[in-house]
Amino acid sequence: MILEKQIQNYIAYNEQEENDKRIMLKYINCNHDVLTRNNEIAHFTASAWVINPNENKLLMIYHNIYKSWAWTGGHADGEEDLLSVAIREVQEETGITKVVPVIDNIFSLEIITVDGHMKRGKYVSSHLHLNVTFLLKALEDEKLAIKPDENKGVKWMEIEEAVSSSNEPWMQEIYRKLNRKLKGIMLA
Repeated sequence: MILEKQIQNYIAYNEQEENDKRIMLKYINCNHDVLTRNNEIAHFTASAWVINPNENKLLMIYHNIYKSWAWTGGHADGEEDLLSVAIREVQEETGITKVVPVIDNIFSLEIITVDGHMKRGKYVSSHLHLNVTFLLKALEDEKLAIKPDENKGVKWMEIEEAVSSSNEPWMQEIYRKLNRKLKGIMLA
């Protein structure tokens, strides 16, 4: 599995990523169907931390389920190329058409809890997202469009505003981590 090798080769940024990496690799080896929602306990998702060319703003959506400003992303739905999933999700959720990777490799790993919720009229039980994040870049002047079944807003915001605009404490921690990593790349 290509995804397994990508995760194995990923150098964890901190203790959270080291633990999540270990759990993800163990889960891949002990479970089947980790790339689809058929695995109702945990499955892979891809998210994007999208920066503008000036590297001073991030593209965020107002997520309907979480009722919070959030990154873009979605389920693997059987696709092992999670970079492609992340790019597609940015395009679908924001209307942006031109989005490119800043780096082709994984930018971050995190396991995210998802509370039970209603989606398209059906109950989805609580579960885990084994999330792989990619750092992408898009043009700020492209027309933005919401995806009504998933979000109520799309906007570019200052990098630090991305943290404070989230009302989910764990996601704020993840966004802080992503911003620290982003600053490290911009300074390199």
